[in-house]
Amino acid sequence: MLSQLQFLNLASNNLGGSIPKQLGECSNLVQLNLSHNKFIGSIPSEIGFLHFLGNLDLSGNVLAGEIPSQIGQLKQLETMNLSHNKLSGSIPTAFVDLVSLTAVDISYNELEGPIPKIKGFMEAPFEAFMNNSGLCGNASGLKPCILLTSRRKSTKIVILILFSLPGSLLLLLTMVGCLYFRHQTSRERISFLGERQSPLSFAVWGYEEEILHETIIQATNNFNFNNCIGKGGYGIVYRAMLPTGQVVAVKKLHPSRDGELMNFITFRNEIHILIDIRHRNIVKLYGFCSLREHSFLVYEFIERGSLKMNLSSEEQAMDLDWNRRLNVVKGVANALSYLHHDCSPPIIHRDISSSNVLLDLEYEAHVSDFGTARLLMPDSTNWTSFAGTFGYTAPELAYTMRVNEKCDVYSFGMVTMEVIMGIHPGDLISSLSASAFSSSLFSQINQHSLLKDVMDQRIPLPENRVAEGVVNIIKIAFACLLANPQSRPTMRQVASQLIARWPPLAKSFSAITLEDLMPQTTVTG
Repeated sequence: MLSQLQFLNLASNNLGGSIPKQLGECSNLVQLNLSHNKFIGSIPSEIGFLHFLGNLDLSGNVLAGEIPSQIGQLKQLETMNLSHNKLSGSIPTAFVDLVSLTAVDISYNELEGPIPKIKGFMEAPFEAFMNNSGLCGNASGLKPCILLTSRRKSTKIVILILFSLPGSLLLLLTMVGCLYFRHQTSRERISFLGERQSPLSFAVWGYEEEILHETIIQATNNFNFNNCIGKGGYGIVYRAMLPTGQVVAVKKLHPSRDGELMNFITFRNEIHILIDIRHRNIVKLYGFCSLREHSFLVYEFIERGSLKMNLSSEEQAMDLDWNRRLNVVKGVANALSYLHHDCSPPIIHRDISSSNVLLDLEYEAHVSDFGTARLLMPDSTNWTSFAGTFGYTAPELAYTMRVNEKCDVYSFGMVTMEVIMGIHPGDLISSLSASAFSSSLFSQINQHSLLKDVMDQRIPLPENRVAEGVVNIIKIAFACLLANPQSRPTMRQVASQLIARWPPLAKSFSAITLEDLMPQTTVTG
């Protein structure tokens, strides 16, 4: 009866019986996870009424029967995990309408017949189909369907060619070829991008795939914790020196049975997003490896680590003078402006935070971690499941799951204030839940506080032109933090303002209050 319910996660309990058909009345569900229970019976066709559903996980139950064709009505469905059940029959032809599907797992069932000719199925790994009765199609490790439907004809051909010596030789070569192909599809692989991507390609392109994989294992000392340089929600980052002397960063995904599908989505998403990106303020992806025991991504190594780490360290924070901090803000703005306005379709990062901004030796900013990024499709409603880091996400995501570029704009404003204050601005800015419904984000801020009192006290106050830059950057940050998304500027507007000539201060820097910097008018764009 909870018609407004958006997220329902009952995974890893001891629930049995049939899945209630009444779930179809929860018409606003975005995520449904009933995995690792003891549900029996068939999948209720009423799930097809959940038109906003983005993530469906029914894996690890005892569900039987055919997959209901009504699931093909879920145009917003991004991930679907039906693995480890007893589902039988063929995959419904209606699944060709699952245009948003990016990741699927139907392994360990009794399914047969062709897989749908859509991106989510065609690009899925063999592990997503294994241990079924007889699936076929143009996907990794599956037999082409034409071989299954014309088995009788191919048998006659084999019998005929066996009567001649040339025919026997041809059959022998065919068998060798099949064995070689089978060996190739089961090899442990690492893939590095072409030479257009980075200098690393030239260094390793000539290696055999197994050697490349072994090289990374040796360079990280089998992912020894002593080589760890960072840890996030989806993986651990290691420092690795290749035989060529080049240092790279390797992000190894967390092994997790419950989060296996979501980890794979994140892994594949980051590859797809970064493979064609070229920008000085965005971290470069060099290569990737996908194995059953572990998967990892190989990036350029950014020497000084995350912005969060630099601001947290007393010594490193003091090295981040105001000029360098202004440059960091400009770098992040340029990266987001590129993603939003120069990529087609636009890319929404969705997780801009101080942890995902890296600093090189010159204190140049590099935006990283694109595992939750989304392509902003003009012909789509762009509904999505929640992603991001609490404390940086836009307040409107508390009541709507529609993602757009203004979510990144808000996160940029939070990071900018963190750069200025030296700490997360949570104590200065009202809570996200309260601000989401207020007319202005700044309703609970002490507007009469002096700017100099809320700035990072570990470094001297800025002077002259730098002081003008700090004042105007804070004005921009406050505009980015407006509660109404439509009132926030675009990142292109922000990037343009950051390279413009700063206007002179209207009063002494020490006398400027927060009220002086708050937006007087709204900006739409």
